[in-house]
Amino acid sequence: IPILGVCLGHQSIGQAFGGEVVRNYRVLHGKLSAIHHWGAGVFRGLPNPFEATRYHSLVIRRETLPECLEITAETAEGEIMGVRHRDFPVEGVQFHPESIMTSVGKALLRNFAQP
Repeated sequence: IPILGVCLGHQSIGQAFGGEVVRNYRVLHGKLSAIHHWGAGVFRGLPNPFEATRYHSLVIRRETLPECLEITAETAEGEIMGVRHRDFPVEGVQFHPESIMTSVGKALLRNFAQP
C-alpha cells in the first residue's frame, strides 16, 4: 500500500525506519519556504524550487537518516523536506501540500495518486 506522510507523518516515517526526530533550530508556523528537489517520486515534473507552507517545529535529523531512506527535497539551509524509501512505496514531505499557499500542492498530490 503506497504511503504519503505529511508533516508529522513525514517525521513518523523517519523515526519508524530508524531516524531521530528533533526540534528544529527554528519554529515555522504558517511560513513559506523554497523547496529544492531532485524530481523523484511526488516531485516529478514540479518546478524547482517551489514555495511551500510549513507548520512545524520538529524535523528528521539528517545525521540519523537510515540508509533505506533517501532525501528527495530540502531547503537551502539543508532542512530535510522530503524523503523516499528505497524499496517500498513510502514517501514523506515535511511541508503541507494541502495548504492553499503551497503553489504546487495539487500537482504533488496528483503525482502520489497517479505514480
